[in-house]
Amino acid sequence: MLEPVALDINRLQQALSVEADKGFSNLQGKQFLFADFLNVSLLNELPESWEMSDRLQAQTLAHQYAQYNDLPLSRRQHLIAETRRLLYEIRRREIAETNAAPKTKKPKTEAIAATEPKAPKKITTDLLLKDVEGVSYNMAARLKLLDLHTVRDVLSYYPRDHIDYARQIPIRDLKDGDTVTIIGTIKKYGCFTSPKNPNLTIVEVIVRDHTGQIKLSRFWTGKRYSNRGWQESQKKLYPQGSTIAASGVVKQSKYGLTLENYEIEVLEHTQDTIQSKTVGRVVPVYPLTEGITPELIRRIVAQCLPAVSQIDDPMPDRFLKDYGMMKLPDAIAQVHYPDTSETLEQAVIRLTFDKYFYRRLVSLYRRQQQKAIRFVPQSQAIVELEKLLPFELTNAQKRVVAEIRADLQGDTPMNRLVQGDVGSGKTIVAVYALLTAIEAGYQTALMAPTEVLTEQHYRKIVDWFMQLNLPVEILTGSTKTAKRREILRQLETGELPLVIGTHALIQDTVNFARLGLAVIDEQHRFGRDQRSRLLQKGNDPHVLIMTATPIPRTLYLTNSEIEVSIIDELPPGRKPIQTVLLKPSQRKDAYELIRREIAQGRQVYIVFPLVEESEKMEDIKAATQEREHLQNVVFPNFQIGLLHGQMSSAEKDEAINVFRRGETQILVATTVVEVGVDIPNASVMLIEHADRFGLAQLHQLRGRVGRGSAQSYCLLLSGSKSQTSQERLQVLEQSQDGFFIAERDFQMRGKGKDEGTEQSGHAGFSIEDRLPDEAARQEIFQIARQAAERIIKKDPTLEHFPALKAEFDTHYQRLQGGAIFT
Repeated sequence: MLEPVALDINRLQQALSVEADKGFSNLQGKQFLFADFLNVSLLNELPESWEMSDRLQAQTLAHQYAQYNDLPLSRRQHLIAETRRLLYEIRRREIAETNAAPKTKKPKTEAIAATEPKAPKKITTDLLLKDVEGVSYNMAARLKLLDLHTVRDVLSYYPRDHIDYARQIPIRDLKDGDTVTIIGTIKKYGCFTSPKNPNLTIVEVIVRDHTGQIKLSRFWTGKRYSNRGWQESQKKLYPQGSTIAASGVVKQSKYGLTLENYEIEVLEHTQDTIQSKTVGRVVPVYPLTEGITPELIRRIVAQCLPAVSQIDDPMPDRFLKDYGMMKLPDAIAQVHYPDTSETLEQAVIRLTFDKYFYRRLVSLYRRQQQKAIRFVPQSQAIVELEKLLPFELTNAQKRVVAEIRADLQGDTPMNRLVQGDVGSGKTIVAVYALLTAIEAGYQTALMAPTEVLTEQHYRKIVDWFMQLNLPVEILTGSTKTAKRREILRQLETGELPLVIGTHALIQDTVNFARLGLAVIDEQHRFGRDQRSRLLQKGNDPHVLIMTATPIPRTLYLTNSEIEVSIIDELPPGRKPIQTVLLKPSQRKDAYELIRREIAQGRQVYIVFPLVEESEKMEDIKAATQEREHLQNVVFPNFQIGLLHGQMSSAEKDEAINVFRRGETQILVATTVVEVGVDIPNASVMLIEHADRFGLAQLHQLRGRVGRGSAQSYCLLLSGSKSQTSQERLQVLEQSQDGFFIAERDFQMRGKGKDEGTEQSGHAGFSIEDRLPDEAARQEIFQIARQAAERIIKKDPTLEHFPALKAEFDTHYQRLQGGAIFT
């Protein structure tokens, strides 16, 4: 067992500094490992001059150093920053007291400078996070993953939820499922190694108040926790008879009620004030990313909050009064750490109002500057196309074409989203729009996210354009240099009316003579900057966005800057796809169906999921091995192809073309087959581990079959016993309607886990998600829209509202001048 050492702040500060410089690796000193040295030092008998709160914090930190080896890097950084801050404050007070006392001897300035820590910079809204006290260089780099660079960024990083630990409940009144805080005394604290497992350490705390008692348990795995010294240090932190506050979720266990994932703070007495940022209060829950813990975000937000006093509300006072809005500084403070549920609601309303207000204001301001291109037909391309088509448009397609052509004759540039289920015929609708621009003498571009999808569009459109004597080219990363040079020349001269491409279209070398219309397919797969750069190739071109990915109605209703057309009717002759949810024990039935379909001349997809969006080599290896197993054991009489994201473009094209020609009967694929592969002869889609896909993605995969006249099947294979997973997959069984599926998916996902990392960065959360329902969103949206129109009508230049104009400029820049809204 380690011997106590005399506490020396200078020595501790030096150890902390070296550990941080060496990458938080738990350095070995002459006697101890770094963490053991801090643990023993902070548990030692502390000086009487230290305040009680400092002693308690030191003991809490010591407890955390005992677990240092098992902490992730971010937690180690946080712990060392907290320790430095504690020691800094204690040293600062000691120096202040020394300077205030009568001096018999003048101290050396150099000696004081050597012992006094560097003073932290004053918190301002523009202060970089790397300059905030306790934020290391590595920590600041990780915060950049959340797009957090300055204090202002942190203040604008709103919590997606709150956990209410503020309710202090007597133990007798606890109910299963409640989130509570209890205050009581420790009747018994046990920390011991499990008699059945030497690597398992069990902590048992029995807490009693005047109404009853409750048992709290925690488990630690690892040999270091079995160490007697570590276990004794835990007992010193929570001595019998001490008063504590404990927060957590009440759960029913076989031993009675307990608190799950509890947090504990030691108090001096039952009436003491709780100092913790988590125990006994309403705790914010933020979107996270890898390496960023909830505690880290909360601590940094708490450090940055004083800067809200420096924020001036740019909204005119008259407007705030007319619309009953809370002041902006108050809203920012209350949305992080609200005083009451009512102030939190008012804060969310104000911040949602601001979001909708500025979006609408940017749109109105931009429309003032724009002049729409009016397409005056100079040829009969559309009439000729209609003569060529071997089919008639559905009523839904005709309606959407009419909406698009009306936009193209309007006073402002078109910004329309065409949303159509898989196989609904969006491409021909886009062709009508393209030809409207081309027959007026303008150039057009169609941008798709992948080479597979780009090739698919090109293959469809080139047949129609050849019969109309119109040139069309494809431009991707695989285009040969000489061919690329020729395409770029034709675009600059204006002789090429249509180019279909990937993000290669937005490169600086691509220039159009007269870009009149940009069509963007599956636009959510592009970044806002990529979409905007395409539009900047022309002078306010019209924009048509296509997507087969169903978007919940609740998400696009509040986006006033984009018009939505829905193709809600499939072409005649298409049969509904039979969707069946299968257990692993029914795999043989699936294989029998596959054999039967192939015997009738059909083809089959077998799709495997990926653990993450980027395909990892182990996932590719699994798909490759499964393909070999299917070929050698299950379907030795059939030819089986392979398609995955690590293949080159040429290899992907070859795999798809071989499948298209019928030379392979089965295509084993990862989700790269999700969009763009259009093979009408394929009639079976078998999806392995279907529970690992999102509903919208499953619906997209299902859409790869059912594209011909034959009956098609989608087989969802899942061994998950989770009721939630089963309910999600049953939605696919029940419906072919992509919009219904998207709405159900949106409802069933909810807000995700309270402390999880599923919602990373701003992408997974918007402040309006905190409103109770769609009606509330719509109400605030209408108020914000009215306010923006009122402002722009009163002063189109916003020069009479300088503070508002400055804030507007920030939003205008961020939205790229409102070039496109998502």
